[in-house]
Amino acid sequence: MQDDTIDYQNGIRFQCQGSGKCCVSRESYGYVYLSDIDLKRFSKYFQISIKKFKEQYCEITDGFIHLAEQSELKGNCIFLKDKKCSVYESRPSQCRTWPFWNDNMNAKVWNKDISINCPGVGKGKIIKQKVIDKFLKEDLRNEKSILKNRINLQK
Repeated sequence: MQDDTIDYQNGIRFQCQGSGKCCVSRESYGYVYLSDIDLKRFSKYFQISIKKFKEQYCEITDGFIHLAEQSELKGNCIFLKDKKCSVYESRPSQCRTWPFWNDNMNAKVWNKDISINCPGVGKGKIIKQKVIDKFLKEDLRNEKSILKNRINLQK
């Protein structure tokens, strides 16, 4: 059986181009789900309680907490302004680790979706394997926290 994982031993060339394309829902990609760390980071950034942040900026879908989308532009992140992240310093882990998510490291996904829809792939400096591994670990931790939050909501 062939392994479909991307070989990134020599790194991957990537530099964000600021297109905002990753901030817009499309087909299988949707909400920006939030972990406890993300909620704490946003709470500190806005200098409001986590509860207040959730009330003002979040929605819950299928038991998962996520950033609300713009009402006038359904699918656009609430913090996307002029194709730029207006809360870049406090952006969630899901955004910090893009495009290096475990789910994206499948060759078919990378070649047929990520590299086509993300203009930063193949541009800029080479992101080394060690850095990509760090992103993948953060992505996994984040995903576990998000799943834990859902379980906690259901209790």
